[in-house]
Amino acid sequence: MMPTTKERLFNAGADRFHELGYSGCSVQDIVDQAGVPKATFYNHFKTKETFAVEVVTNYIASTRRDILKDRSVTPLNRIAQHFSHLLESHERNRYNRGCLIVNLTAETSDSIPLLRDTLNASLTEWIDLLADTIREGQLSGEVNTKHEPDKLSRFLIDGYEGSLLRMKLTNTKHPLENFYIIAMSLLAAGQLNAK
Repeated sequence: MMPTTKERLFNAGADRFHELGYSGCSVQDIVDQAGVPKATFYNHFKTKETFAVEVVTNYIASTRRDILKDRSVTPLNRIAQHFSHLLESHERNRYNRGCLIVNLTAETSDSIPLLRDTLNASLTEWIDLLADTIREGQLSGEVNTKHEPDKLSRFLIDGYEGSLLRMKLTNTKHPLENFYIIAMSLLAAGQLNAK
């Protein structure tokens, strides 16, 4: 099935924002990539910033945060599956694209408040969702109780995002693999609870 014009614009926007950043990417870059006239862009979106917000929303959906909500799976396994999905997506992109949220966050300023607020809300929602899953796992005895869930969640998200920067710089999977191994060992109940 052929993608709609809007889908072509979203795909082109995600690609151009990944490659050029927000500031370095013009509407012309996006429409050229999508193969549509510039007027078509403005038929769907008021500004580049409102378009970027929708691109971020689509990107978030692709990160499969919904895995963390699936109560048919144990909390520790949900966390493992979620981060495994993220690692696999970076493998498909050959470890050179990084995270759209991190890339755009590095450029946020008062001149793009809607995008800045969207990025901040996205990270906050992710941290809260992960913290809830950690808390559930701690109550069931599956997840290490040494660390407070909200702090541990923030630490894991910050660590993951930092590993993506290293991944993009080195163009290898090693930073992500290191993150995953250490994150799961921090979360697992057993060794650390006894200390």
